[in-house]
Amino acid sequence: MFFAAGCANKSKQDENALSQEDVKAKQLLQGIWLNEDEEDVVFKVQEDTIYYPDSTSIPVYFKIVQDSLILQSSSAVKYAIVRQTEHLFEFKNQYGDVVRLIKSDNPENEFAFMRKQPVALNQNSLIKRDTVIHVYKQRYHLYVQVNPTTYKIIKSSYTDEGVEVGNVYYDNIVHISVYNGANKLFSRDFKKADFQKFIPQQFYTQCILSDIVFDHHSSQSVNFKAYLPIPDTTTSYVIKVNITFEGKYELSI
Repeated sequence: MFFAAGCANKSKQDENALSQEDVKAKQLLQGIWLNEDEEDVVFKVQEDTIYYPDSTSIPVYFKIVQDSLILQSSSAVKYAIVRQTEHLFEFKNQYGDVVRLIKSDNPENEFAFMRKQPVALNQNSLIKRDTVIHVYKQRYHLYVQVNPTTYKIIKSSYTDEGVEVGNVYYDNIVHISVYNGANKLFSRDFKKADFQKFIPQQFYTQCILSDIVFDHHSSQSVNFKAYLPIPDTTTSYVIKVNITFEGKYELSI
């Protein structure tokens, strides 16, 4: 009984030791680091946060545990540390290549981080479209309005050194109204969540509702296409939005 308890305590102590942060290694990493080959600014370490000179990349919390640099971005990403001194930092990136950084002693490199705020690459503005169609001598107005929101989408990308960073984008809400003369037949705000079941989860978290565009009409309905791309990639999901003149809608692929 005493032996079992002793083993359990030792196991817990070992587990705590493995998860304990290396404070000295974190202290050595403080400062601005440059790519050794071209001496470009790669990142700045201040306390427990890494900052990037690229204004589209958000700062990321980090820690060093058991010779590994762990970045807490959209998910925890671990990089093996090869060598670390006061002025040298070597680690393996996601491709297994050894990245060699040197600490800057040039005060002017601080300017790369002054007044930097994450900026979304897709600076969406308010978009309004008005389309008129005629169906059996009936006149219909289709209104589409793309409304930018402050809801952030974080998309993972990689620096030249192979380090994962998160880029900030902002999602949209798209409003559609359908009128027959002065009669409002349909009015609704569409959000990204409305299309979730049509998009694989691993892509859904990084895509945005970019736009909904009129496509064609039939004798009973109008048809739109919703575009949900992953920013700065060729991946985009197109979902059909069918709205009947009775005021009902259906989504399909």
